[in-house]
Amino acid sequence: RGVPRQYANLGAELVANLIDKVIENTEDVGRAFPEEARKIHYQEAPERRIRGTASPQEVEALKEEGIEVVALPIPPHRVGKTH
Repeated sequence: RGVPRQYANLGAELVANLIDKVIENTEDVGRAFPEEARKIHYQEAPERRIRGTASPQEVEALKEEGIEVVALPIPPHRVGKTH
């Protein structure tokens, strides 16, 4: 039978809302993400919520160091936005 029409785009809407919340509540550090995440983890920089870009290898290295990282694909038109 399929999914009722009112729920057809629910998944996309939930992801869009999640991305909005991440953008609203984090600082975009761009390509400096791995370095900045390490500084925060090792208390060399103020603790704060950050987002940015990292290669899969960089993400894996951060995780191996015990740094919590979540990969979330932010659409290119939203990168660098504050809200």
